[in-house]
Amino acid sequence: MGEWLASLDGTEAGAALAPFLALTAAFLHAVFGALQKGKIDPWLSRGAIDVWLVTMTLPMALFLFPLPEGNQWWLLLGTLPIHFVYKMGVALSYSRAAYTVVYPVVRGTGPVFTVMGAYVIFGETFTGIQWLGVGVLLAGIFGLAIYNLIHIKVARDTLVPALWLAAGTGALVAVYTTYDAYAIRAVPNPFTFLAWFYVIAGLDFPFIAAARWRRMAPAARPPIRDLARVGFMGAIVAYGSFGLVMLATRLDKVGEAAVLRETSPVFAALIGWLVLKETVGPRRIALMTLIAAGAVVVEFGG
Repeated sequence: MGEWLASLDGTEAGAALAPFLALTAAFLHAVFGALQKGKIDPWLSRGAIDVWLVTMTLPMALFLFPLPEGNQWWLLLGTLPIHFVYKMGVALSYSRAAYTVVYPVVRGTGPVFTVMGAYVIFGETFTGIQWLGVGVLLAGIFGLAIYNLIHIKVARDTLVPALWLAAGTGALVAVYTTYDAYAIRAVPNPFTFLAWFYVIAGLDFPFIAAARWRRMAPAARPPIRDLARVGFMGAIVAYGSFGLVMLATRLDKVGEAAVLRETSPVFAALIGWLVLKETVGPRRIALMTLIAAGAVVVEFGG
C-alpha cells in the first residue's frame, strides 16, 4: 500500500486522488473535534484518544511498516513539540467557548500561513483565481467567527480569550501542516511516518489527562466506560482526519490540500447543530456556503 501510494507522487492519478483525501479528512476532522469537545472534559477526551492511538498503533509501527532510518527519527521527534502546543491550544479553547464558535477560528487562520509556507519550502504557487478562492473561503470562516462573537450569549466572559487562543492555535495548524508535509515526503514509505507519528505525538496528553483526573472531584469525573468509548472512537477517526490529509500533501500541492481541509467548519457546524444541539441559522448557512465555494474555486482555479 505504501509503495503504491509512493508511486502516485507527481502523477495525474495522485493529483486526482489528493482532493478526495483532503475533503474526507475535513469531514473526519470535524467529527474528531466534536468528539473532543463533546460532553466530556476536552483535556480528558484528548488524553483518552492518545492512549488508544499509542496502544493500537505501536504494534503496527513495529511489525507492519519499515522502521525510520537516520535523520528520519529526528523529523518524527520534531512533530512532538509542535503538536503538543497545538493540542494545548485546542483544549484551552474548547474549555472556554462553544464548539461552533472556536472551531471555525482554529481552522480559518491556517490556510494562508500554510500556503505561504508551501511557497517558501516547496516552491508552490497559486493562481490569481485560486487566491480569490482563498479569500472567499476565509471570508466565510471569519464571517462565521464574527457572527458567533456578536450573537453567542453564553460564556461571554471567556469568549474573547477563547477566540484569541483559537487564532493562535490556527497559526499552529499551518506550522504542523507544513512541517509534517515536509517530513512525510522525506520518508520513503508514508505509512512509516504516519504510524510513528501517532505513537510519538500521543505520548504527552495521557499524562496531562491523568493529572487532571486526579485533581477533579470524584463526582465530576466522567465514567471510565464513557471516556474509553470516546477515546476509542476519536482514535479511529484520527487515523483518517490526519492521515488522509498528510497523504494528500504528499500526492499533490500542500497548499491546495490545506485549503480543502479547511472546509471542515462546514461539517463542524452541521455536527454542532445535529449532534451537539447548537443553534445554526440561515446566516451561518450562508457563511458556510462561502467556505465551500471558496474551496471549489481553489481546487478548480489552478
